[in-house]
Amino acid sequence: MPFDRFRVSAACSALSVLAVVISIHIGAVAWADVTPGGGSSKTDCMVVFNDVAVNQPSKNPRHIRCTDGDPTCDADATVNGVCEFDIGVCINSTFNPEKCTINGIRELAVRHSIDDPDDSKFDPDFQALQTNIDSIFEADDFDVDDCTASPTKVLVRIQGPTKKNGFNVCKKNRKIIRIDAESSPQAGGKFRKDRDKLKLTCDPQFPDGCDPQVLFTGTFDRLQDQIFSQTCAVSGCHDSESFIASGILLLEEGASHGNLVGVQPTNGPAVVEGWLRVDPNNPETSFLERKLNDDFPGPGFGDRMPLNGKKLDSSLRDIVTLWIAAGAPALGWVPGTD
Repeated sequence: MPFDRFRVSAACSALSVLAVVISIHIGAVAWADVTPGGGSSKTDCMVVFNDVAVNQPSKNPRHIRCTDGDPTCDADATVNGVCEFDIGVCINSTFNPEKCTINGIRELAVRHSIDDPDDSKFDPDFQALQTNIDSIFEADDFDVDDCTASPTKVLVRIQGPTKKNGFNVCKKNRKIIRIDAESSPQAGGKFRKDRDKLKLTCDPQFPDGCDPQVLFTGTFDRLQDQIFSQTCAVSGCHDSESFIASGILLLEEGASHGNLVGVQPTNGPAVVEGWLRVDPNNPETSFLERKLNDDFPGPGFGDRMPLNGKKLDSSLRDIVTLWIAAGAPALGWVPGTD
């Protein structure tokens, strides 16, 4: 008899567990995987982040802080100076039906997702996230627990390496995803709003995660990653959308070396001086060197680069000088640049 009572009790416990599991799932979405983006609990179901590896703060985590290469949060699980975050989004979530009863969304936008030269915070990863959301969202969308079919990869690069007192130094970096949503008309014709954010922080891995030879394949790869891709091939400058307006100079990966080395600039005074964009073995007659150092013999040579930003770190400018002086190779390491 005691054994039979135990079996009945165990069966009831199993059913209870099953009921809990069922109760936290709506369709294919587990409520435990939902991360509200903040704001009033009455509207926080309009947009939620889904199945993201939140870990900060330790109590009630709602943001992600990751060390480069950590497989629990860095999707590529590789020490390469970049944390890769997988971001899913759901709309009209039912994770909190007692407090949030919003019915339908009429507008939804990821901030800084439009390639506008006037938006210095434009990010192509945010643009990709908006595109992914648009694949499930239509104006006045009433479908509950509608989630992006696959996550969007958002990349956060560490800051550095730069040289300080003879040592390579790297620092954490961060992006913040912000999503604004407005409801369809609710009771009384009112529109409700949900503003969500998710902080993504990438920390360098130590002791090897700040070693240039770990992070890059060679000197030019380092220049591409740390200078051209981050400060030049951006919206309104030397990216594929804007390069014609910026001296017909495309500096995106795969195009920059051929567009720089041994090529005459389009700037008239620079041509008169006999400069090339990059004159192999000759930093002093390389327009790139002059642009980065704001070193011009007179007016008419245009603005210092990067444009509208602080001057490039001196240790990175030194690497450019060494690279040009060594013949501007596409591959391999130039001494002193690692």
